[in-house]
Amino acid sequence: MKYALVVPWAAYSTYSFAAAKVRGEEGDLLSFFVLPTVLLRLLYTQLWISISRHQTARSKHRIVSKSLDFDQVDRERNWDDQIILTALLYYVFNSVMPMTQGLPWWNSGGLVLTALLHLGPVEFLYYWIHRALHHHYLYARYHSHHHASIVTEPITSVIHPFAEEAVYFGLFAIPLLSMMATGTGSVAVANGYLVYIDFMNYLGHCNFELVPKVLFDMFPPLRFLMYTPSFHSLHHTQFRTNYSLFVPFYDYLYGTMDKSSEDLYERTVHGREEAPDVVHLTHLTAPGSLLHTRLGFASVASTPLASGPFTAALALAERPLAVLASVFGRTAFRSEANRMGKLNIETWVVPRYTSQGYELNRNGELYVIRKPSLKTKIVDGTSLAVAAVLHMIARGTKDVLLLGKESKVVSVLAQALCEREIQIRVADENLYETLKQQISPELQSHLVLSCSYSSKVWLIGDELTAQEQERARPGVHFVPYSQFPPTPRSDTRGDCVYHSTPALVVPDSYENLHACENWLPRRVMSAWRAAGIVHALEKWGSHECGDAVTGVDKAWRAALAHGFRPYDVHRQHHDDGPKLQADADAN
Repeated sequence: MKYALVVPWAAYSTYSFAAAKVRGEEGDLLSFFVLPTVLLRLLYTQLWISISRHQTARSKHRIVSKSLDFDQVDRERNWDDQIILTALLYYVFNSVMPMTQGLPWWNSGGLVLTALLHLGPVEFLYYWIHRALHHHYLYARYHSHHHASIVTEPITSVIHPFAEEAVYFGLFAIPLLSMMATGTGSVAVANGYLVYIDFMNYLGHCNFELVPKVLFDMFPPLRFLMYTPSFHSLHHTQFRTNYSLFVPFYDYLYGTMDKSSEDLYERTVHGREEAPDVVHLTHLTAPGSLLHTRLGFASVASTPLASGPFTAALALAERPLAVLASVFGRTAFRSEANRMGKLNIETWVVPRYTSQGYELNRNGELYVIRKPSLKTKIVDGTSLAVAAVLHMIARGTKDVLLLGKESKVVSVLAQALCEREIQIRVADENLYETLKQQISPELQSHLVLSCSYSSKVWLIGDELTAQEQERARPGVHFVPYSQFPPTPRSDTRGDCVYHSTPALVVPDSYENLHACENWLPRRVMSAWRAAGIVHALEKWGSHECGDAVTGVDKAWRAALAHGFRPYDVHRQHHDDGPKLQADADAN
């Protein structure tokens, strides 16, 4: 809704400019270019966010390796406020100040004046204002909001209380208004100065070192005129040093430069690779999921992916990006880097909407066959996924209805249910015959071919048709064993209970998690993803791929021992509900 504030101004300036052209007159370029500049700055900022998050996930040139959390994402979600405010101020000043009207496209005198005023008054005043903001009185009331982010992102640079932001706006207005007052103003410099401020702000807060050392080797005085990401990062970690805006000269002059600035720059610009202990390999899951990744829209990624008009718009916006990713993205790209204890954990995304893992390599089994000495353990997560499904089945359940297609998860799930003496009713004859061959002979009596839909618990796969839902009695529990929700929320029945896809709540020790995994809520992870982490924590020496299974109870006990907790959306909203089937098995 806040963008609606710009619409009337943008419409009027565009109309006025077009009307002037029709009359053969020169339109006002400054007001006309406000809207294109807003769009450019929004796109430019998003590119900085995506590039920064990708680089920090790669880790080589990362500066601060501490955890970034959802609180910071929420605190910084209004980063575009200052872009909107700038646009409104440009429109207002242009309408009331004649000296800002009819500006030419370019004036080199204005560029020189702006550069001199920025290096002089703006940088000087900012330095001392910044030092004053670190006095405990002002810091506690204003500047602490900005410094709440120890691990900075590009948009951290523009997150300030309004009073503090107003002071900065006043500082940056000095070159702009001086340029107008002296008659050297131009549209290019007026808008280019905003882009320069954005660039330097984002550079200093991107948390990875990208300024090449060759620049300082070729022109040594540059180190006094241009800061680096590592230079400003020390201000966020040490607080009492490196106060300068973009030009470190004043820190050198007044003795506030951090003594470790040069060393930190040398170490981070050279970089070092950190080998991951666990790699979660995933792919795009649904329209909108590309921009929902950690590298997409930060505020969107911090909330569960849901259906609706916004998601439809998101899917439409990402379509060209998805095509490019499919054409040029032949390999997976790093999307996320986390830590849990001593484990380095990364998420790699394959830019495809479907998985052909089984058809291509039988869920990793072919890798093991071709490379029997492979040290990397391949984990498909079946055991923990099945354990999570069992946890969602209420204790005392006597029978379940199993729907879907044959898969490894279905086979292991059926075996586990039979071991717990729960009758499995199967409506599909082909699935029944397949499972009968896979289940131990002494347990086959618990597997029944039945056309009855009277079970209170339905175990469902990727799809649940409307016709199947109509056959369910009121109060039926739909428990998915698939990684994908079987039906859109809009198609669900109000008199039935729909459980979560198999998932677990991550421990507090799992760091740097600030993006939601598809439709799951914050700090909840799919059982398949958690399984690889548990496997590495336990240092199990075997694979879980192909026909190999870790063991349902073994995986469940290990996950709980490492701090993972059961998750079920139904249980989260009905904490007084019945105890679940797997509780007894895990104890």
